[in-house]
Amino acid sequence: MKLSLVVPCFNEEDVVYNFYKEVTKVFEGKIDDYEFVFVNDGSRDDTLNVLRAIHKVADNVKVVSFSRNFGKESAMYAGLKNASGDFTCVIDADLQQRPEVVLEMLDILDNEPDTDCVAAYQAERKESKALVFFKDTFYSLINKISEVEFYPGASDFRLMRRPMVDAVINMCEYHRFSKGLFSFVGFNTKFIPYDVQERAGGESKWSFVKLFKYAVEGIVGYTTTPLRFATFAGAASMIIAVLYLIIALIVGGITHSITSAIAIITLILFVGGLNFLFIGIAGEYLARTYMQGKNRPIYIVKELLTYEDNEE
Repeated sequence: MKLSLVVPCFNEEDVVYNFYKEVTKVFEGKIDDYEFVFVNDGSRDDTLNVLRAIHKVADNVKVVSFSRNFGKESAMYAGLKNASGDFTCVIDADLQQRPEVVLEMLDILDNEPDTDCVAAYQAERKESKALVFFKDTFYSLINKISEVEFYPGASDFRLMRRPMVDAVINMCEYHRFSKGLFSFVGFNTKFIPYDVQERAGGESKWSFVKLFKYAVEGIVGYTTTPLRFATFAGAASMIIAVLYLIIALIVGGITHSITSAIAIITLILFVGGLNFLFIGIAGEYLARTYMQGKNRPIYIVKELLTYEDNEE
């Protein structure tokens, strides 16, 4: 098998069949040896039945269906584990990421043997200015504090050779941040721009809150710098408190007046706020250690359909 397309699906009943037909149309006459690996991430609509229908009429479709929604990261991991191609591409089902770009990626890997991965980033950001600002801020921050380099704006839309896919699969941590995993495993990656298209149907599953949680996952998963911030800030707050006490005693001795209660309360709140902030940061790391220690599965498969089933 030359090429595997890993397609995470969550409530994509409106687009998943169109995606299958469009890929088949674009690939016709250009590549024959390929497979679809659809991962139904606990969809609450009719996505699974649509995937079952596609599987019945196609001889190159696998369907991995979860017992509930485990998230896109788990869906990508399951797709990579079930992909059998020499090259594997992670692509969304909404047709914002075009199959023509996959052929462009494949051509690059065919002609550049030293390149292990081709990753795409949006040539023109079509999000709100506020969202673009927060994303740019995230990449700027994480590249300053993380030992792993993150390419600004790079998406999960990428084509990888088999050795890189195997390396990512071996990273079986519970809390996954694929952009970090792709960078952590190394390998030579080439970044190319692509024009993001309008969704073929349905609505985006990414809200600002989900993106914020995803950003926190990336920061906590790939740097311990916030823990060091707690040490530095704690020491700084203690120094400030001592200096304030000395100044208050001097001023009180000169003026023979009691230091303002408001200033004392402000200082207490400042130090207390810092304590709670960094206890929370430490808690984020401890929570992930706790969850990893449970050794729970990253996902649970309820139904698995392979193209061998149709042959039987």
